Amino acid sequence: MRGTNLRAARGRLRGWGGVTGMAVACAVTAAFTLLPLAHGGGSLGGQDTGRAVTSAVPATAAACTDPEASLPASSADGPTIQKIRERGKLIAGVDQNSFRWGYRDPETRTLEGFDIDLVRALAKDILGDADAVIFRAIPTNQRIAALEHDRVDVVVRTMTINCGRLEQVSFSTAYFQAGQQVLAAKESDITGYDRSLAGKRVCSAEGSTAYEALKKESFGAVFEDEHEGTDQDPDLLTVPNQLDCLVRLQLGEVDAVVTDNALAAGQAAQDPAVELKGDKPFTTEYYGVAAKLGADDLVARVNHVLEDYRRGGADSPWMRSYREWLEAGLPGIEGPPQPKYRSN
Repeated sequence: MRGTNLRAARGRLRGWGGVTGMAVACAVTAAFTLLPLAHGGGSLGGQDTGRAVTSAVPATAAACTDPEASLPASSADGPTIQKIRERGKLIAGVDQNSFRWGYRDPETRTLEGFDIDLVRALAKDILGDADAVIFRAIPTNQRIAALEHDRVDVVVRTMTINCGRLEQVSFSTAYFQAGQQVLAAKESDITGYDRSLAGKRVCSAEGSTAYEALKKESFGAVFEDEHEGTDQDPDLLTVPNQLDCLVRLQLGEVDAVVTDNALAAGQAAQDPAVELKGDKPFTTEYYGVAAKLGADDLVARVNHVLEDYRRGGADSPWMRSYREWLEAGLPGIEGPPQPKYRSN
């Protein structure tokens, strides 16, 4: 019965060949690629409408109660900033296969997207040159390792701030609000993150918050054993890169994907045969710029850049980047999340 369903699904999705081919090509080239510099990014212009109201949260080592609270913003130099300046380049871990966030334009071969704009703003502030960047493409499940092993200075890759990750890396203030949602074929009877997933094959990326959500509650979804004989969880179908799940969905190998709605919106824009299921995300999550633990001067500097990046209302760099890359798939967002700072 399952074989019949799989063949039927592949027949229904046969018309996706061009999109599937593009997605496969992106996924294959994503892991640990040292990328050339792309075109210059925008300035940090925009009229200053005043600093946003923020909240200060005491830092507590015993409990993580407000993970989005970060170090106070500062433009001061420190050892990490000096190291970057001596090198003359900011090394940023990014994605190159998430449409509208961080992706390689197939015509120009340059990196573009919302996260890429933010990386260029960081380079502009620290080094005076938005092009002074080495982009290093990293899989979803290698974001933390890339920081721990000094392969990158920062990770700007739709990375959710949470308490577990704060034990391994440091985060800036939040620069985007997202949430987990289900992506499936438009004709699917899946209605969202609910009992309609029962008996369905669901894919997620290793090291993602979607993976953790599915481990806690799968609603009876059927998971294939991709890691049999390894030390990884044998009950979940997971892949190194989030886009690999879209490829599996297009090939009929899974019935649904659980991922950030922000990423899923980009995938739905790539492929008109899929859509987000459910009225809204079933979680609330915030993306932050990640840095190595102890790189406090860099985190404070990133927060300083983000203050400028948010400033200016509708003409802020954040809003200009949102309108260019994300508004079509995620309409109605009026501005970035307000920053939270903790007291030292």
